[in-house]
Amino acid sequence: MTTTRWTPGHHVVDGAPHRHHELGGHAAWYLLAGGITTGLQAVLFLALRPEFGSQWANLTAIALTTVGNTEFHRRVTFAGRQSNAGKRHLQDLLTFAFYAGYGSIVLAVVDSLVSDPTAWEETGTLLAASFVGGIARFVLLRWWVFAGREPAAAQHS
Repeated sequence: MTTTRWTPGHHVVDGAPHRHHELGGHAAWYLLAGGITTGLQAVLFLALRPEFGSQWANLTAIALTTVGNTEFHRRVTFAGRQSNAGKRHLQDLLTFAFYAGYGSIVLAVVDSLVSDPTAWEETGTLLAASFVGGIARFVLLRWWVFAGREPAAAQHS
């Protein structure tokens, strides 16, 4: 029977050959969390845009969702992988900076190409950009932040 563990330091799925099949598991959890987070960002952006404008609504939506998304990946998606605390904090900072800068640039480009873009045009563009940025972030998380180091006990078996 396969069970899910939500505690740090444990593999997400017990009973499976972890090293050979973990990429698929990592990708599945990452897509699930990314889909939920991206949807929440879009809703927040649409709700905040009339009051704050596009740039501030985007930054606020990113700030509110990035922390939860990053913690989810740390505790669930990459739970069986170890990482250095300094590298994790740097990853948090870089994740926010990347999405904040990337989203701001995307919105500025839309604004320069479309006179008076609608909320839905901006949201659609941000969603597409988030998808592309998410792929880059997955690669960064999987092969840098949570690099494939075996836990000490597994190395000696």
